[in-house]
Amino acid sequence: MKTFFSWAVRIVVALILVQTLYFKFTAAPESVYIFEQTGLGAPGRIGSGIAELIAAILLLLPRTAWLGALMALGIISGALFFHLTSLGIEVMGDGGTLFYLAVAVFVGSAITLFLEREKWMETVQGFTSKG
Repeated sequence: MKTFFSWAVRIVVALILVQTLYFKFTAAPESVYIFEQTGLGAPGRIGSGIAELIAAILLLLPRTAWLGALMALGIISGALFFHLTSLGIEVMGDGGTLFYLAVAVFVGSAITLFLEREKWMETVQGFTSKG
């Protein structure tokens, strides 16, 4: 049951991350607006898209799911920060959809990190014991 739940959460997070890539990479008006408002412009839009793609791929690989979740948590924390400081919950009349998707990615990534804690704790312990 844990395995099914873990896969379900990871797939949902990865799908959310991947579905936004089209808008970022094609310079959709909403995406351009968001990144202009935050001062990150096209480099921020493309860079975050690449980072989200990497996070989504890592989430779907069992050995690196924890790393993908950690990346997604970091990326989406930035998105939530901008929603709560300069963008607002609703962006260009979307009814808050982007904000709520960001919250879902944040929660799903945190759940994945918790479920995969043994794997990332092993990695951290491996680094600390070598140093």
